[in-house]
Amino acid sequence: MNASTLLALFGGLGLFLLGMSMMSESIEKAAGAKLRDILEFFTKNTFTGMIVGLVFTAIIQSSSACTVMVVSFVNSGLMTLYQAAGVIFGANIGTTVTAQLVSFDLSKYAPIFLLGGVLVVMFSKKQNTFVKLASILMGFGVLFTGLDAMSSSMAGLKTDPRIIDLFASLKSPLLAIVVGTVLTAVIQSSSVTVSILLLMCKEGLLGLPIAMFILLGCNIGACASALLASATGTKDAKRAAMIHFLFNVIGSIIMYIVLKVAVDPILGGLTAISSGDPGRIVANAHTTFKVAQTIMIFPFAKYLVKLTYLVVPGEDAKVGYRERYQLKFIGNKALFNPATAVVNVINELERMASLASENLNRAMNALITLDEEDIQEVYEVEDNINYLNTEITHYLVKINQMTLPIEDQKSLGSLFHVANDIERIGDYARGIADSASKRKEENLSFTKEAQRELGEMLNMVNTLLRFAIEMFYTNSDEHLKDIINLEEGIDEKELELQRAHVARLANQECSPESGMVFADVTGGLERIADHATNLAFSVLSEEALAVAKAGSKDKPKSR
Repeated sequence: MNASTLLALFGGLGLFLLGMSMMSESIEKAAGAKLRDILEFFTKNTFTGMIVGLVFTAIIQSSSACTVMVVSFVNSGLMTLYQAAGVIFGANIGTTVTAQLVSFDLSKYAPIFLLGGVLVVMFSKKQNTFVKLASILMGFGVLFTGLDAMSSSMAGLKTDPRIIDLFASLKSPLLAIVVGTVLTAVIQSSSVTVSILLLMCKEGLLGLPIAMFILLGCNIGACASALLASATGTKDAKRAAMIHFLFNVIGSIIMYIVLKVAVDPILGGLTAISSGDPGRIVANAHTTFKVAQTIMIFPFAKYLVKLTYLVVPGEDAKVGYRERYQLKFIGNKALFNPATAVVNVINELERMASLASENLNRAMNALITLDEEDIQEVYEVEDNINYLNTEITHYLVKINQMTLPIEDQKSLGSLFHVANDIERIGDYARGIADSASKRKEENLSFTKEAQRELGEMLNMVNTLLRFAIEMFYTNSDEHLKDIINLEEGIDEKELELQRAHVARLANQECSPESGMVFADVTGGLERIADHATNLAFSVLSEEALAVAKAGSKDKPKSR
């Protein structure tokens, strides 16, 4: 084996990996948000989840990518463990599509795909659907160009006695499983290792019986990506990765026993349906093993999920307003995946908005009761909100430089504004706490009528905030008309309270100092309503936003 052969082999492997990466990234960028919506919608039960997982993985050509995405969905609360189990089962079947494609001789068409994709990408000025498809074809062409290079280099290896002796010495089924596991864990793609295994058998470098056991190891090694991704995630994220691991380990143990007992009849059957082509035999064995494992384990899916609770015991520590300076969904301790990065930001922003809403009510309560503990708590929570605003903004800047689904990329601008609006709500809550401190220090009093009016206005603001947070979090415009009407009602309420306040001053029912505090608080509540409305409007398209701001009674379409 000379250096040129080795370089050709590794060069081909590099192109193969690059092609897979290009295909996967192009598909996720073009349709990541839509695929995410499909995963969310069609995984209501384990069976439909399995079908979706199968199709999804067949499209993006990577069970690791699909499983990591599922783990991040569970981490974000978008999917339950039982839903995740079905998708993971399907992903294990879908991943065999790559080997099936590789087993057919498509390398001769690779230059056509590659040239066509390059020409479209180079000479297209706009990023339209045609360009996205061209990027996928370009990845497809690179993949099969690499495959052809590997195949050519392996053809030269089969005459090298050292290589023949090396693979001939691999006789232990258990050692073969270990080899498959380690190689796949290092490369982090069972599609790649199975494709290499397929080529080796096709070129006569490896015997088919031992290749069957290496396949089992490839299945186990494919769990490495999800296990690594879940390491910093929630308990449920770890359990989702464990479902994938347990499925493959249990399935491989069963298939190991079956192969030890009947490897020759199994190979005979596979040879018959594969026309004796060693590459097709490996591809069909991969598919057959995965389908058989799924059929055997699927009826016990709920027990497999329960088993993960024994392997990963305990619950996650709750993050509340008293636990300062902590990020729950994003940051270094959270699970990162491009397909769910924006979803995680939305979760963190919703949590931040809830803290601001709670803090507003705490501040208003302190204004009336003059409770010093509540006043200090408002200041502490406001510091936490400022911290969240800074960290979320930094995170948005960071992911803006990464490859995200196109729809998610478009939403980043509005999320910057959302963080700022929530932070401003927190600032006004702090201002109300300042008013409470002033009232306490200067012994200022409010009339019963003033307290009642503030309570009425607060109720309106609370309702608007609740609807706005719900609209932002669920991306639903169900309460849009209510939000518009409430915002207008709060503006009118402020004017009404200001008139009532002037009347009380004229009748000397309250002091000018108390009146100033009253005016500051009502003004702050009105501005909070404005920022809450901005929060709701952030999910609208530009056209829908224009209609909403114009006060149209027509129901705009949410983005």
